[in-house]
Amino acid sequence: MIHLSYKRQQYQKDMIDNIKLLDNVVELGCHVGTSTKIISRLNQDGTVYAFDNSPESEEAMNNLGLDYRNIEFTRADVRKKEVLYDFCKKHEQIDVLCVDLGGGYHPDTVFKVFFLWSSLLKPRLSLIRNRGLIDFIKSSSANEDIISKKGYLESSADNIIPDSLK
Repeated sequence: MIHLSYKRQQYQKDMIDNIKLLDNVVELGCHVGTSTKIISRLNQDGTVYAFDNSPESEEAMNNLGLDYRNIEFTRADVRKKEVLYDFCKKHEQIDVLCVDLGGGYHPDTVFKVFFLWSSLLKPRLSLIRNRGLIDFIKSSSANEDIISKKGYLESSADNIIPDSLK
């Protein structure tokens, strides 16, 4: 399932309602760890793989990692395929993908990052926070019946997996 929200409270409620004790969670756009704390408490027997590229995130997330032992922080640009490929080579089972990039803007970037990461990780659940994507969905219509019931777009995900990761 894919849950889309814009309000931070709804995004975090979706986490509380769906993340389980043993889940391994990838969080793209953790910033200083406000949502990371919630995830870490929910999946105490799993791991939170948190990513952010902002300079403010590094010290905050390293400090957070002292109190929450199941957090692994990486300062990286998640738009770069090398970051994704390197992660995929080291980690197999990811249950939940959380994406909160750009402060609600840049829906094109958010969708691209979600599509690439979710296609390779194939989580059971994706949580995405972005205003532009909601605006697009609420303002559009489609006459075709294409539906994904997993945490990724199963109708097209397998078409983008590079040979080096198959």
